[in-house]
Amino acid sequence: MIACRGIAHFSIPVSDLAKSTKFYADVIGCKLINTDGKRHSFMDAGGTCILLCAEAPPINPANRKDLVHHAFMVSDEELAQARKHLEGHGVEVLEEEDRQGGTVNGPRVYFRDPDGTRIEFIKLTSYDTTPR
Repeated sequence: MIACRGIAHFSIPVSDLAKSTKFYADVIGCKLINTDGKRHSFMDAGGTCILLCAEAPPINPANRKDLVHHAFMVSDEELAQARKHLEGHGVEVLEEEDRQGGTVNGPRVYFRDPDGTRIEFIKLTSYDTTPR
């Protein structure tokens, strides 16, 4: 059996690499590590690498169920300021909730990146790895 040791990187498709690189830096708070300006931007999200990958639009078809999303951990203070921060960047807040008693718990806020990918800021309060 192979034992997963963590995530080296994950990829997010984007239709406009420059616009999305700026969004993930300015709005999400990721640090740009490297970009070729055409196909990829490597971003650091608190020690996890995110690879923004240029793809032809549309990135998210209109009939999606909206279950696929990416969650970024933030502090209590940052979550408290999330709505103001997002709205200051012209980003609509879709939903806010405090989910407890599941696998990934904590208060969170949802919004979309420039291609419509659902994004989540979460103040992670617990991560329950008990098999169910």
